[in-house]
Amino acid sequence: MPSRAAILSEAARLRARFEGLGAQPVETTVLQPAGTLLDLYGEDIRARAYVTSDALRGEQMLRPDFTVPVVQMHMEHGAEPARYTYTGEVFRRQEDDPDRANEYIQVGYEVFARDDPAQADAEVFASIHDMLAPLGLTAAMGDIGILMAAVTGLNTTDRRKAALQRHIWRPRRFRALIDRFAGRAPVPPGREALLAAADPFSGLGALIGLRGAAEITARIEALHEDAAADPISENEVALIEALLSVRGTAADALEHLRDIAVDLPAIAPAVDRLADRLDAISARGIDARALPFEASYGRTQMEYYDGFVFGFTAPRRPALPPVATGGRYDALTRQLGAGREIPAVGGVIRPGLTLELGDAA
Repeated sequence: MPSRAAILSEAARLRARFEGLGAQPVETTVLQPAGTLLDLYGEDIRARAYVTSDALRGEQMLRPDFTVPVVQMHMEHGAEPARYTYTGEVFRRQEDDPDRANEYIQVGYEVFARDDPAQADAEVFASIHDMLAPLGLTAAMGDIGILMAAVTGLNTTDRRKAALQRHIWRPRRFRALIDRFAGRAPVPPGREALLAAADPFSGLGALIGLRGAAEITARIEALHEDAAADPISENEVALIEALLSVRGTAADALEHLRDIAVDLPAIAPAVDRLADRLDAISARGIDARALPFEASYGRTQMEYYDGFVFGFTAPRRPALPPVATGGRYDALTRQLGAGREIPAVGGVIRPGLTLELGDAA
Protein backbone atom coordinates (compact mmCIF):
# COMPACT_ATOMS: atom_id res chain seq x y z
CA MET A 1 0.00 0.00 0.00
CA PRO A 2 1.53 3.38 -0.99
CA SER A 3 2.24 5.82 1.82
CA ARG A 4 0.04 8.85 2.39
CA ALA A 5 2.91 11.12 1.37
CA ALA A 6 3.31 9.24 -1.91
CA ILE A 7 -0.45 9.40 -2.60
CA LEU A 8 -0.52 13.15 -1.93
CA SER A 9 2.42 13.62 -4.29
CA GLU A 10 0.67 11.59 -7.00
CA ALA A 11 -2.53 13.57 -6.41
CA ALA A 12 -0.62 16.83 -6.86
CA ARG A 13 0.86 15.53 -10.13
CA LEU A 14 -2.53 14.56 -11.50
CA ARG A 15 -4.12 17.84 -10.43
CA ALA A 16 -1.33 19.74 -12.17
CA ARG A 17 -2.24 17.91 -15.38
CA PHE A 18 -5.82 19.15 -15.05
CA GLU A 19 -4.60 22.65 -14.26
CA GLY A 20 -2.65 22.46 -17.51
CA LEU A 21 -6.00 22.01 -19.29
CA GLY A 22 -7.20 25.32 -17.84
CA ALA A 23 -8.88 24.03 -14.68
CA GLN A 24 -9.09 26.30 -11.64
CA PRO A 25 -8.12 24.58 -8.35
CA VAL A 26 -10.93 24.64 -5.77
CA GLU A 27 -11.53 23.23 -2.31
CA THR A 28 -14.65 22.15 -0.45
CA THR A 29 -15.07 21.60 3.27
CA VAL A 30 -14.78 18.07 4.62
CA LEU A 31 -17.99 18.53 6.62
CA GLN A 32 -20.99 19.10 4.34
CA PRO A 33 -24.68 19.80 5.08
CA ALA A 34 -26.46 16.47 4.83
CA GLY A 35 -30.08 17.53 4.14
CA THR A 36 -30.58 18.36 0.48
CA LEU A 37 -27.13 17.31 -0.69
CA LEU A 38 -27.41 13.76 0.66
CA ASP A 39 -30.63 13.25 -1.31
CA LEU A 40 -28.78 14.06 -4.54
CA TYR A 41 -26.29 11.21 -4.19
CA GLY A 42 -28.74 8.35 -4.33
CA GLU A 43 -29.50 5.28 -2.30
CA ASP A 44 -26.03 3.71 -2.32
CA ILE A 45 -24.17 6.76 -1.04
CA ARG A 46 -26.95 7.67 1.42
CA ALA A 47 -26.52 4.25 3.01
CA ARG A 48 -22.74 4.65 3.20
CA ALA A 49 -22.41 8.28 4.31
CA TYR A 50 -21.03 9.21 7.71
CA VAL A 51 -23.73 11.46 9.15
CA THR A 52 -23.71 13.43 12.39
CA SER A 53 -25.67 16.26 13.97
CA ASP A 54 -24.58 19.78 14.89
CA ALA A 55 -26.58 21.98 17.27
CA LEU A 56 -26.06 25.06 15.07
CA ARG A 57 -25.78 23.62 11.57
CA GLY A 58 -28.15 20.67 11.79
CA GLU A 59 -27.43 17.32 10.16
CA GLN A 60 -23.93 17.13 8.66
CA MET A 61 -21.96 14.47 6.77
CA LEU A 62 -18.35 13.75 5.98
CA ARG A 63 -17.81 14.54 2.30
CA PRO A 64 -18.65 11.37 0.29
CA ASP A 65 -17.85 12.99 -3.05
CA PHE A 66 -16.64 16.28 -4.52
CA THR A 67 -18.95 16.81 -7.50
CA VAL A 68 -22.09 17.87 -5.61
CA PRO A 69 -20.36 20.51 -3.42
CA VAL A 70 -18.37 21.80 -6.42
CA VAL A 71 -21.57 22.16 -8.46
CA GLN A 72 -23.26 23.90 -5.54
CA MET A 73 -20.33 26.31 -5.24
CA HIS A 74 -20.34 27.05 -8.97
CA MET A 75 -24.09 27.59 -9.23
CA GLU A 76 -24.09 29.97 -6.25
CA HIS A 77 -21.89 32.29 -8.28
CA GLY A 78 -23.67 31.99 -11.62
CA ALA A 79 -23.84 29.45 -14.41
CA GLU A 80 -20.95 30.50 -16.62
CA PRO A 81 -18.58 28.13 -18.43
CA ALA A 82 -15.74 26.98 -16.17
CA ARG A 83 -13.27 24.19 -15.45
CA TYR A 84 -12.33 23.06 -11.95
CA THR A 85 -9.93 20.59 -10.41
CA TYR A 86 -9.58 19.47 -6.80
CA THR A 87 -7.98 16.90 -4.55
CA GLY A 88 -8.82 15.62 -1.08
CA GLU A 89 -10.32 12.85 1.02
CA VAL A 90 -13.78 11.38 0.59
CA PHE A 91 -15.43 9.13 3.17
CA ARG A 92 -17.76 6.17 2.58
CA ARG A 93 -18.70 3.35 4.92
CA GLN A 94 -17.75 -0.11 3.65
CA GLU A 95 -19.77 -2.36 5.94
CA ASP A 96 -20.28 -5.01 3.24
CA ASP A 97 -16.58 -5.15 2.29
CA PRO A 98 -14.20 -4.42 5.19
CA ASP A 99 -11.17 -4.81 2.91
CA ARG A 100 -12.10 -1.68 0.93
CA ALA A 101 -10.97 1.71 2.18
CA ASN A 102 -13.58 3.91 3.83
CA GLU A 103 -11.39 7.00 3.43
CA TYR A 104 -9.37 7.72 0.30
CA ILE A 105 -8.11 10.60 -1.83
CA GLN A 106 -9.69 11.67 -5.11
CA VAL A 107 -8.47 14.01 -7.82
CA GLY A 108 -11.20 15.41 -10.05
CA TYR A 109 -11.92 17.46 -13.13
CA GLU A 110 -15.27 19.16 -13.78
CA VAL A 111 -16.23 20.97 -17.00
CA PHE A 112 -19.17 23.38 -17.24
CA ALA A 113 -19.71 24.23 -20.92
CA ARG A 114 -22.72 25.33 -22.96
CA ASP A 115 -21.31 24.61 -26.41
CA ASP A 116 -21.06 21.11 -27.89
CA PRO A 117 -21.58 18.64 -25.02
CA ALA A 118 -20.00 15.89 -27.12
CA GLN A 119 -16.71 17.79 -27.12
CA ALA A 120 -16.87 18.33 -23.35
CA ASP A 121 -17.57 14.61 -22.81
CA ALA A 122 -14.63 13.75 -25.04
CA GLU A 123 -12.36 16.23 -23.26
CA VAL A 124 -12.99 14.72 -19.83
CA PHE A 125 -12.86 11.11 -20.98
CA ALA A 126 -9.79 11.52 -23.20
CA SER A 127 -7.87 13.51 -20.58
CA ILE A 128 -8.35 10.80 -17.97
CA HIS A 129 -7.73 8.07 -20.57
CA ASP A 130 -4.38 9.62 -21.51
CA MET A 131 -3.29 10.10 -17.89
CA LEU A 132 -4.01 6.46 -17.10
CA ALA A 133 -2.70 4.98 -20.38
CA PRO A 134 0.56 3.61 -18.86
CA LEU A 135 -1.41 1.45 -16.41
CA GLY A 136 -3.06 -0.78 -19.03
CA LEU A 137 -6.58 -0.23 -17.73
CA THR A 138 -9.84 -1.23 -19.40
CA ALA A 139 -12.24 1.59 -20.22
CA ALA A 140 -16.00 1.11 -20.29
CA MET A 141 -18.86 3.49 -21.02
CA GLY A 142 -22.61 3.77 -21.03
CA ASP A 143 -25.33 6.39 -21.31
CA ILE A 144 -28.02 6.78 -18.66
CA GLY A 145 -29.71 9.35 -20.89
CA ILE A 146 -30.77 6.71 -23.42
CA LEU A 147 -32.72 4.73 -20.82
CA MET A 148 -34.22 7.94 -19.40
CA ALA A 149 -35.39 8.89 -22.90
CA ALA A 150 -36.87 5.42 -23.39
CA VAL A 151 -38.92 5.75 -20.19
CA THR A 152 -40.12 9.21 -21.23
CA GLY A 153 -41.32 7.76 -24.53
CA LEU A 154 -43.44 4.97 -23.04
CA ASN A 155 -47.17 5.03 -23.76
CA THR A 156 -48.27 5.15 -20.13
CA THR A 157 -49.21 7.63 -17.42
CA ASP A 158 -46.92 10.44 -16.28
CA ARG A 159 -47.08 9.04 -12.76
CA ARG A 160 -45.77 5.67 -13.91
CA LYS A 161 -43.01 7.31 -15.95
CA ALA A 162 -41.96 9.36 -12.93
CA ALA A 163 -41.80 6.22 -10.78
CA LEU A 164 -39.63 4.45 -13.35
CA GLN A 165 -37.34 7.47 -13.70
CA ARG A 166 -36.83 7.58 -9.92
CA HIS A 167 -35.74 3.94 -9.88
CA ILE A 168 -33.50 3.82 -12.95
CA TRP A 169 -30.51 3.49 -10.58
CA ARG A 170 -32.11 0.56 -8.74
CA PRO A 171 -32.23 -2.20 -11.38
CA ARG A 172 -34.26 -4.68 -9.30
CA ARG A 173 -36.86 -2.12 -8.29
CA PHE A 174 -37.03 -0.84 -11.88
CA ARG A 175 -37.61 -4.39 -13.13
CA ALA A 176 -40.34 -4.95 -10.55
CA LEU A 177 -42.11 -1.75 -11.60
CA ILE A 178 -41.94 -2.69 -15.28
CA ASP A 179 -43.48 -6.07 -14.48
CA ARG A 180 -46.22 -4.49 -12.38
CA PHE A 181 -47.07 -1.79 -14.91
CA ALA A 182 -47.16 -4.41 -17.67
CA GLY A 183 -49.58 -6.57 -15.68
CA ARG A 184 -47.03 -9.34 -15.27
CA ALA A 185 -46.94 -9.16 -11.46
CA PRO A 186 -49.89 -9.47 -9.06
CA VAL A 187 -51.07 -6.48 -7.05
CA PRO A 188 -49.58 -6.67 -3.50
CA PRO A 189 -52.24 -7.78 -0.96
CA GLY A 190 -52.01 -4.57 1.06
CA ARG A 191 -52.58 -2.43 -2.00
CA GLU A 192 -55.41 -4.67 -3.18
CA ALA A 193 -57.14 -4.23 0.19
CA LEU A 194 -56.83 -0.44 0.00
CA LEU A 195 -58.28 -0.39 -3.51
CA ALA A 196 -61.21 -2.57 -2.43
CA ALA A 197 -62.04 -0.59 0.73
CA ALA A 198 -65.05 1.71 0.43
CA ASP A 199 -63.73 3.78 3.34
CA PRO A 200 -60.08 3.11 4.23
CA PHE A 201 -60.44 5.12 7.46
CA SER A 202 -63.46 3.14 8.70
CA GLY A 203 -62.92 1.66 12.13
CA LEU A 204 -59.70 3.57 12.72
CA GLY A 205 -59.15 5.82 15.72
CA ALA A 206 -56.53 8.55 15.73
CA LEU A 207 -54.03 8.31 12.85
CA ILE A 208 -50.60 7.08 13.87
CA GLY A 209 -47.49 8.02 11.89
CA LEU A 210 -46.21 10.95 9.88
CA ARG A 211 -48.83 10.91 7.12
CA GLY A 212 -52.04 12.87 7.55
CA ALA A 213 -55.48 11.98 6.19
CA ALA A 214 -55.07 14.22 3.11
CA GLU A 215 -51.79 12.59 2.17
CA ILE A 216 -53.21 9.11 2.64
CA THR A 217 -56.27 9.99 0.56
CA ALA A 218 -54.06 11.36 -2.24
CA ARG A 219 -52.02 8.16 -2.19
CA ILE A 220 -55.14 6.01 -2.47
CA GLU A 221 -56.40 8.14 -5.37
CA ALA A 222 -53.05 7.60 -7.10
CA LEU A 223 -53.37 3.85 -6.59
CA HIS A 224 -56.85 3.89 -8.13
CA GLU A 225 -55.54 5.89 -11.09
CA ASP A 226 -52.74 3.38 -11.59
CA ALA A 227 -55.12 0.42 -11.33
CA ALA A 228 -57.34 1.95 -14.03
CA ALA A 229 -54.45 2.61 -16.44
CA ASP A 230 -53.84 0.30 -19.38
CA PRO A 231 -50.80 -1.95 -18.96
CA ILE A 232 -47.58 -1.10 -20.72
CA SER A 233 -47.64 -3.10 -23.93
CA GLU A 234 -45.58 -6.25 -24.35
CA ASN A 235 -43.91 -4.63 -27.35
CA GLU A 236 -42.70 -1.67 -25.28
CA VAL A 237 -41.52 -3.97 -22.49
CA ALA A 238 -39.59 -5.98 -25.07
CA LEU A 239 -37.97 -2.78 -26.38
CA ILE A 240 -36.89 -1.75 -22.87
CA GLU A 241 -35.48 -5.24 -22.31
CA ALA A 242 -33.65 -5.10 -25.64
CA LEU A 243 -32.22 -1.71 -24.72
CA LEU A 244 -31.00 -2.91 -21.32
CA SER A 245 -29.33 -5.93 -22.93
CA VAL A 246 -27.21 -3.86 -25.34
CA ARG A 247 -23.52 -4.47 -24.71
CA GLY A 248 -20.44 -4.95 -26.86
CA THR A 249 -18.15 -2.59 -28.70
CA ALA A 250 -19.44 0.96 -28.96
CA ALA A 251 -19.75 0.53 -32.73
CA ASP A 252 -21.93 -2.57 -32.41
CA ALA A 253 -23.94 -1.00 -29.60
CA LEU A 254 -24.60 2.12 -31.64
CA GLU A 255 -25.90 0.02 -34.55
CA HIS A 256 -28.14 -2.00 -32.21
CA LEU A 257 -29.48 1.14 -30.53
CA ARG A 258 -30.31 2.67 -33.90
CA ASP A 259 -32.30 -0.46 -34.72
CA ILE A 260 -34.22 -0.14 -31.44
CA ALA A 261 -34.84 3.56 -32.13
CA VAL A 262 -36.84 2.64 -35.22
CA ASP A 263 -39.54 1.24 -32.91
CA LEU A 264 -38.77 3.49 -29.93
CA PRO A 265 -38.17 6.89 -31.57
CA ALA A 266 -37.97 8.70 -28.22
CA ILE A 267 -34.37 7.49 -27.84
CA ALA A 268 -33.22 8.72 -31.27
CA PRO A 269 -31.84 12.10 -30.08
CA ALA A 270 -29.92 10.40 -27.25
CA VAL A 271 -28.52 7.83 -29.69
CA ASP A 272 -27.43 10.66 -31.99
CA ARG A 273 -25.63 12.27 -29.03
CA LEU A 274 -23.83 8.98 -28.43
CA ALA A 275 -22.67 8.94 -32.05
CA ASP A 276 -21.44 12.53 -31.78
CA ARG A 277 -19.57 11.69 -28.57
CA LEU A 278 -17.84 8.70 -30.14
CA ASP A 279 -16.76 10.86 -33.07
CA ALA A 280 -15.42 13.52 -30.68
CA ILE A 281 -13.45 10.94 -28.67
CA SER A 282 -12.08 9.39 -31.86
CA ALA A 283 -10.91 12.82 -33.01
CA ARG A 284 -8.68 12.86 -29.90
CA GLY A 285 -6.77 9.80 -31.07
CA ILE A 286 -8.74 7.09 -29.23
CA ASP A 287 -10.48 4.27 -31.08
CA ALA A 288 -13.79 5.06 -29.38
CA ARG A 289 -15.91 2.66 -31.42
CA ALA A 290 -13.80 -0.28 -30.23
CA LEU A 291 -14.35 0.60 -26.55
CA PRO A 292 -16.78 -1.52 -24.50
CA PHE A 293 -20.26 -0.05 -24.18
CA GLU A 294 -23.05 -1.29 -21.93
CA ALA A 295 -26.49 0.31 -21.86
CA SER A 296 -26.90 -0.56 -18.17
CA TYR A 297 -23.47 0.70 -17.17
CA GLY A 298 -23.53 3.17 -14.27
CA ARG A 299 -27.02 2.28 -13.03
CA THR A 300 -25.71 1.51 -9.54
CA GLN A 301 -23.46 4.58 -9.33
CA MET A 302 -24.25 8.21 -8.51
CA GLU A 303 -27.90 9.07 -9.14
CA TYR A 304 -27.02 12.54 -10.39
CA TYR A 305 -25.58 11.13 -13.63
CA ASP A 306 -28.11 11.60 -16.44
CA GLY A 307 -26.12 10.99 -19.62
CA PHE A 308 -22.65 9.74 -20.54
CA VAL A 309 -21.00 7.56 -17.86
CA PHE A 310 -17.59 5.89 -17.90
CA GLY A 311 -15.08 4.01 -15.77
CA PHE A 312 -11.57 2.58 -15.86
CA THR A 313 -10.74 -0.72 -14.16
CA ALA A 314 -7.65 -2.92 -13.84
CA PRO A 315 -8.31 -6.28 -15.59
CA ARG A 316 -5.39 -7.95 -13.81
CA ARG A 317 -6.75 -6.80 -10.42
CA PRO A 318 -10.52 -7.43 -10.64
CA ALA A 319 -11.00 -7.06 -6.89
CA LEU A 320 -9.89 -3.42 -6.99
CA PRO A 321 -12.55 -0.71 -7.24
CA PRO A 322 -12.55 1.45 -10.38
CA VAL A 323 -9.43 3.58 -10.71
CA ALA A 324 -11.45 6.38 -12.31
CA THR A 325 -15.12 7.11 -12.95
CA GLY A 326 -17.20 9.97 -14.27
CA GLY A 327 -20.14 11.16 -16.27
CA ARG A 328 -22.53 13.90 -17.28
CA TYR A 329 -24.87 15.52 -14.74
CA ASP A 330 -26.80 18.32 -16.47
CA ALA A 331 -29.86 17.99 -14.23
CA LEU A 332 -27.76 18.43 -11.08
CA THR A 333 -26.87 21.99 -12.09
CA ARG A 334 -30.59 22.68 -12.53
CA GLN A 335 -31.40 21.27 -9.08
CA LEU A 336 -28.73 23.38 -7.39
CA GLY A 337 -28.97 26.40 -9.67
CA ALA A 338 -32.01 28.26 -8.27
CA GLY A 339 -33.40 28.79 -11.75
CA ARG A 340 -30.06 28.63 -13.58
CA GLU A 341 -28.48 25.62 -15.29
CA ILE A 342 -25.52 24.70 -17.48
CA PRO A 343 -24.47 21.38 -19.04
CA ALA A 344 -21.67 19.75 -17.04
CA VAL A 345 -19.49 16.64 -17.05
CA GLY A 346 -16.64 15.45 -14.87
CA GLY A 347 -14.56 12.59 -13.59
CA VAL A 348 -12.38 11.50 -10.67
CA ILE A 349 -9.18 9.48 -10.32
CA ARG A 350 -7.97 7.62 -7.23
CA PRO A 351 -4.22 8.34 -7.00
CA GLY A 352 -3.70 5.64 -4.38
CA LEU A 353 -4.78 3.05 -6.93
CA THR A 354 -2.70 4.54 -9.76
CA LEU A 355 0.39 4.21 -7.53
CA GLU A 356 -0.54 0.69 -6.44
CA LEU A 357 -0.95 -0.46 -10.02
CA GLY A 358 2.12 1.42 -11.20
CA ASP A 359 4.29 -0.18 -8.51
CA ALA A 360 3.00 -3.63 -9.49
CA ALA A 361 3.64 -3.13 -13.21
